[in-house]
Amino acid sequence: MSNIPKVVILGAGYGGIMTAQRLQKDLNYNEADVTLVSKHDYHYFTTHLHMPAAGTDALENAHVPISKLIDEFKIDFVKSSVKEIRTDEKKVILEDGTLSYDYLIIAVGGETETFGVPGMHEHAMFIRSINSVRAIREHIEKQFAEYKKNPERKELLTFVVGGAGFTGIEFVGELSDRIPQLCRTHQVDPSLVKIYNVEAAPTALPGFDQELVDYAMNTLQKKGVTFKLGTAIKECKADGVLLATDEEIKSATVIWTGGVRGSKLIEEAGIENMRARVKVDEYLRAPGHDDIYIIGDNSLMINPANDRPFPPTAQMAMQQGPVAANNIVASIRKQPLKKFEFHNKGTVASLGKGQAIGVVGNKKLKGFMAAQLKKIIDIRWLFIIGGISLALRKGKFL
Repeated sequence: MSNIPKVVILGAGYGGIMTAQRLQKDLNYNEADVTLVSKHDYHYFTTHLHMPAAGTDALENAHVPISKLIDEFKIDFVKSSVKEIRTDEKKVILEDGTLSYDYLIIAVGGETETFGVPGMHEHAMFIRSINSVRAIREHIEKQFAEYKKNPERKELLTFVVGGAGFTGIEFVGELSDRIPQLCRTHQVDPSLVKIYNVEAAPTALPGFDQELVDYAMNTLQKKGVTFKLGTAIKECKADGVLLATDEEIKSATVIWTGGVRGSKLIEEAGIENMRARVKVDEYLRAPGHDDIYIIGDNSLMINPANDRPFPPTAQMAMQQGPVAANNIVASIRKQPLKKFEFHNKGTVASLGKGQAIGVVGNKKLKGFMAAQLKKIIDIRWLFIIGGISLALRKGKFL
């Protein structure tokens, strides 16, 4: 029987891909067997999904085949869904088999958090995957076609987006850009289209200072977005939403972007967690499990600057992946582990074509310059995982 350590990576998002690429670079031949598991055979850019969802960019620009990103002579790729993690047996149960591991990296991404709002799972749509994005895009286009046949149904042209965080704001920015084109195509009066952004918190875009938030809201309001801040969605129904103020908004389209939690796989595995997120140690390991590393949406790390959790962003996962890989290689070689330190490289939120807000260091950006920075960040990720050829093929340079 082979005594080569088995390394299993669950998930091919930002963290999983970075871990796999670093392991294939750093491990010597026959030093470990590495398996990457994903239910899709492609990696998709979650920070880009709001664009094809609204129909302002092609769906193919939001994903790339995993085979283009890993060396399959060094990394075994298994396309399958994870059903269970058995930490006591050091096994991962897949829908069509079982994998044993000596080291496990959990990077499966988060799940939609609806906070128990009745009807949300049944009636809302979610920007969570390539398939969900395709469904949203087709649904939006269908509403305009349906309205032409049923002009008395004003709710067909009313769009409700729950949540005014990054995804919600970026989506309404793109949707407000798409509406004029759809109105021209279907010969619909643009004044009939309503876009509502509903947020329970008193402000949009938590984490940005008020100057940038005001700029973002003013920009989107000029593009036709109506904000409903400080009021939660109490119920999502087949014909719209009921707000906490008892106001009803009739709508045939509700998009929920109001929250992300960790994976139920974490809870079911019995790993100590808070809302399916694990407070990992300084080396990114799960408490009580030196063989399990947890990164991305499922990890919980405290920012020493304010004693609050770091938000589970793409750049957090991108930085965690290489450190987790480094520590697995170090463990195999009986070398010291590396502590994880997050380095904030800036935060940018797009507001549609040519508009964004951002913070880099102490510098605040808004408008065209921030929009260009957003493009640079996206292109940089493409370059990191796929080199210049992927950046040229998928990057948006204009």
